[in-house]
Amino acid sequence: MSREPPQIPIKPPRLEPGDTIGVVAPASPPAAPDAIDRGIAALESLGFKVRLGRHARARLGFLAGPDRDRAADLMRMFTDRQIKAILCVRGGYGAGRLLPLLDYDLIRRHPKIFAGQSDITALLCALRRMAGLVTFHGPMLIGGFAQTRLPAFTRQSFMRTVCRPEPPGNVSDGHRGHTVKVLREGIATGELIGGNLSVLCSLLGTPYQPDFRGRILFFEDVNEPPYRIDRLLTQLLNAGLLQQVAGIAIGINRNCADTGPARAGERRQTLEEVLQDRLVPLKVPVVVGLPFGHVPFNATIPIGVHATLDGTAGKLIVTEPAVT
Repeated sequence: MSREPPQIPIKPPRLEPGDTIGVVAPASPPAAPDAIDRGIAALESLGFKVRLGRHARARLGFLAGPDRDRAADLMRMFTDRQIKAILCVRGGYGAGRLLPLLDYDLIRRHPKIFAGQSDITALLCALRRMAGLVTFHGPMLIGGFAQTRLPAFTRQSFMRTVCRPEPPGNVSDGHRGHTVKVLREGIATGELIGGNLSVLCSLLGTPYQPDFRGRILFFEDVNEPPYRIDRLLTQLLNAGLLQQVAGIAIGINRNCADTGPARAGERRQTLEEVLQDRLVPLKVPVVVGLPFGHVPFNATIPIGVHATLDGTAGKLIVTEPAVT
């Protein structure tokens, strides 16, 4: 592990047709093992070669094999010169267990596209913090490329972000849904940090915690009722971190409504009320409902490059290339 985490982001080389994508399982295994094969076929149909990690099909309870095997698969992909990008099978749980096992100095010397989301947020943040690597919050094999009908929006956002050495632009380009809402107006610029809110909070107090100062924070979550979202945001506020950001971009928080039976006289809050209460007093732009998260229409967002959050137009615009 590096003693002095690098601050200047290292951009990986772009992905090109015919390149080889390495597929690893750093967290949980898929519920249906044949989904890996569907995902590989989908990547091959896009013109890429695919190499599956040695232990990507392993199972050990809720983990895709022992920690050291999963970490070894990841390190092999970074050091293999034929591998140009690394894509995760799925999230679930377990990526955080790998963070002390990785050689960040070696990864820094072999920068590659690394993409995933959900529990993979732990790796996205650690690789940016400890190796300086620009990473990519976006679709994975399961729930992403293995979908029988992957939305064109999701595929095009991924390709535009990792295959072109130019600014990807507005993350909502091509999305026809009407989910975006401005909670607080204003315009902010800064480096992007973020991912799954629960996993972000699990990194607090560790060497892998992102630097929040002057950043644009983006986040999403799934299956968390409003009071739990409130708890997570309160943790970030009590740590003095949300007070440091330049703007906040929120994705689509799937299944985060409180739908359980209410007790007599119980007062509940909606998720929007929680976001209003916890975030609007920060007096920075806040935009909700952007097309990313545990949803089919899932934009790829690079961590470690600059963006503009337009709280007037309701746009998150990546203004810097994420690859070379």
